Amino acid sequence: RVSDEPVGGRPVTIVLTVRRFYCRNSDCGATTFVEQAEGLSARYRRRSVPLLATLAQVGLALAGRAGARLAAQLGINVNRTTLLRLVRALPEPELTEAPTALGVDDFALRKGNVYGTILVDIGTGKAIDLLDGREAEPLAQWLRDHPGAEAICRDRAGAYAEGAKVGAPDAIQVADRFHLWRNLGDYVEKTVARHRACLKPEAPESEAPDRPAAERPPEPAEPRLVSRTRERYATVQDLRRQGESLSAICRILSLDRKTVQRFARATTVDELLGKAIGRSNLLEPFKPYLHQRWAESITDAAQLAKEITAQGYTGSEQTVRRYLRPFREMLAPPLAPPTVPKVRQVTGWLLRRPDDLDDGEKRQLTDIRSRSPHLDRLAEHVKAFATMMVQRQGEHLDTWLSTVEADDQPDLHSFTVGIRRDHDAVTAGLTLPYSSGKVEGNVNRLKAIKRQMYGRAKLDLLRKRVILA
Repeated sequence: RVSDEPVGGRPVTIVLTVRRFYCRNSDCGATTFVEQAEGLSARYRRRSVPLLATLAQVGLALAGRAGARLAAQLGINVNRTTLLRLVRALPEPELTEAPTALGVDDFALRKGNVYGTILVDIGTGKAIDLLDGREAEPLAQWLRDHPGAEAICRDRAGAYAEGAKVGAPDAIQVADRFHLWRNLGDYVEKTVARHRACLKPEAPESEAPDRPAAERPPEPAEPRLVSRTRERYATVQDLRRQGESLSAICRILSLDRKTVQRFARATTVDELLGKAIGRSNLLEPFKPYLHQRWAESITDAAQLAKEITAQGYTGSEQTVRRYLRPFREMLAPPLAPPTVPKVRQVTGWLLRRPDDLDDGEKRQLTDIRSRSPHLDRLAEHVKAFATMMVQRQGEHLDTWLSTVEADDQPDLHSFTVGIRRDHDAVTAGLTLPYSSGKVEGNVNRLKAIKRQMYGRAKLDLLRKRVILA
């Protein structure tokens, strides 16, 4: 009796009459041999071959629990563990050689603890293998066992660079352009934060310094996070000069070791203040409205807080009270402070295509560049790198590096140091048509499969679903 695929939602059982053979050899471990119907039945199976193939595909697509629920709707009674067992038993395609263009990236099985490596055929866009760990040796061993890779697309990770160099020394390593652009964006943001004073627009003539002090807008107080960062940086640096170890500083200041390391390694406090000062202020978009209502003699902070909350403000009423408190000591309503773009906004303007900016953004960026020679030259460096990346002009990389290194751009200098360490791969990335786009797509698909499987996504089962689905 063999269970087969249901018909019309009703279960089907096929009753077979077959021959049974008896073995008279006493040394044989099996006593009987049952004849099988080819393509229908298999030894030790109570389900038909077509039904097993269907269930295996259901398991590949939906894993255990979801697959069992779908099978029940189709009229098939199967346990979730059976589905996973069928997936594990599926044969894998034989792979003897690496593809011509191989993509490499890491993924997290347990973020911060357990990682793996995914290998993708850039030509077909399909995942071909999953490795345990993201160190150099597993990749190098895989490349030795599967020769033939001519180009290896990777991110800027040093482990993959070393593994590719050891396992396939003749292959061209290609640094992914997306990761190059993102790395550049990080250093651009640091540079903009370093010159954040230039982001504030100049006051119009009506707000000149000769305006009575009682009518000027209040000077914004330095955020507590900024002042605390300055104090901690000064304290950590003083203790380091006194010869205290990092562990001793951790005990004295009651801070985590990683925090102390960050403060100790920073050469200036500006390196630590970039994100703190560039952090979004929840009240900033609503300040013009508060000034307008105050000029209309609406001075109840609670009422004003309710009004801006209805407009989308998500901060506290106390924040509104603190901002309005200096207004009560003025003789006349203060003018609304000029809107200062955030560090991240300006960074986005520098990294986006000029045609994608609206007229207001173009005008603000032009004003900022006119006030800050450093940011003006930064914009030119970013534009040159973008042109080189889009038009595949890797041969101009050395010229770009020399130009940046000759300029007073400390943060971009750090970027150029990393580029020179990985010079050949970056040049190939800016010249060849290969990229890790298909690899990133497979990583996203892998994450969806992993989360669908909850705690059952061990590497062997995850590997089957990623490669065969």
